[in-house]
Amino acid sequence: MPTSDNRKDFAFDRPGNYRIRVRGYLDDSWTERLGGMRITASCLNDQGPVTALDGQLRDQAELAGVLNTLYELHLTLLSVEYLNGE
Repeated sequence: MPTSDNRKDFAFDRPGNYRIRVRGYLDDSWTERLGGMRITASCLNDQGPVTALDGQLRDQAELAGVLNTLYELHLTLLSVEYLNGE
């Protein structure tokens, strides 16, 4: 069970900055559907197209919504990073 100190760092009900990377291509038209996150697509030689989403989400529920949308688009999740204030 997490300690109370960890809960302060990763609160479910507070905003947080995140970076999410998926295999595949998304263009800027998805920004609103993905919580207003900034979308940056690039092509890595060994992985093909990779899209990074960066931005602040209101809470963990909004993060779950973004991840669910990516799942529904059949994009392979490569990483999710909590950046807290970066």
